[in-house]
Amino acid sequence: MTVVIRMKRSGRKNRPCYRISVADARSPRDGRTIESLGFYDPISPRPESQVSIDVERARYWLERGAQPSDTVRSILKRSGVAVVPAVRPARERPGRKRETKTSQHRIETKTARLAAKAERVAALRQARRAAAKEAAAAKA
Repeated sequence: MTVVIRMKRSGRKNRPCYRISVADARSPRDGRTIESLGFYDPISPRPESQVSIDVERARYWLERGAQPSDTVRSILKRSGVAVVPAVRPARERPGRKRETKTSQHRIETKTARLAAKAERVAALRQARRAAAKEAAAAKA
């Protein structure tokens, strides 16, 4: 069973509050938890009351191999819990692996547009420089 430390949303609409909890990775976000470690209230006006966490229990679960979510990792770091950096395998991205005529056409069109834009910008710069030289020559 893979165990994760993640936030479980509570609170009302437009006023979120989160419980930092230990759960099975297969359970839904707001589903059953193994243990609650504390809470996080991002809207609290006082910074010291935003986070309350049981540091010892968090360390216990981390030593047992629980993987914290990115946000919980950040909160634990701020709370003084030494967190091992995440070593996650690269995600497999679905989609086409081969180039098609359409994708080649899109790339060629984009390249042509960028080249035309670069030419327009260069011509505009050259015209501005020439105008600036003429204005400087007229003053002198």
